[in-house]
Amino acid sequence: MDLRLHKAAAAGDVAAIRALLGNGAAIEARDASGATPLLVATHGNKVEAARVLMEAGADVNAKDDIQDSPYLYAGARGHLDILTLTLAHGADLKSINRYGGTALIPASERGHVETVDALIKAGVDVDHVNHLGWTALIEAVILSDGGLRHVRIVRLLIDAGANVNLADNDGVTPLRHARSRGYAEIVRLLEEAGAA
Repeated sequence: MDLRLHKAAAAGDVAAIRALLGNGAAIEARDASGATPLLVATHGNKVEAARVLMEAGADVNAKDDIQDSPYLYAGARGHLDILTLTLAHGADLKSINRYGGTALIPASERGHVETVDALIKAGVDVDHVNHLGWTALIEAVILSDGGLRHVRIVRLLIDAGANVNLADNDGVTPLRHARSRGYAEIVRLLEEAGAA
């Protein structure tokens, strides 16, 4: 297997990427983990390498062996520049990761405020429920520290029309989760939005 394009992508070597593509390198070639060169560039947040690959037609939705795609990974990791590029190059907003979640769910959990905002504006379903029975709103509460970034994310989700009463698989609502963790500011936002 020819991994020169993967290596150039990992190094962010735009000149090498252009040369390899010009010589017929397979833009969708897979490495041992099923990753394309674009996914490798995304892993390293190599923005210019990712841009060149996308402009050459790389598939932003091509998934590796663990169901990560450049779009999903950039969203989950808060790689905003690459995420924005994937959105401009045909990102499938309905695509899901190995946990059955959209890019919005891990972005919300990890506190990537600007990424959450970009995904909401792109039109990702704010009430999508993953395999664990969790929405972006629930993950922004139960997998966070209740700090400022997560408060801002909860506000963004509420403003985007997230269902504040959509409970998890155990019937526990975002408000109950926030109260049990003592996240006063998130509790206030949820109550103001009509959470029960």
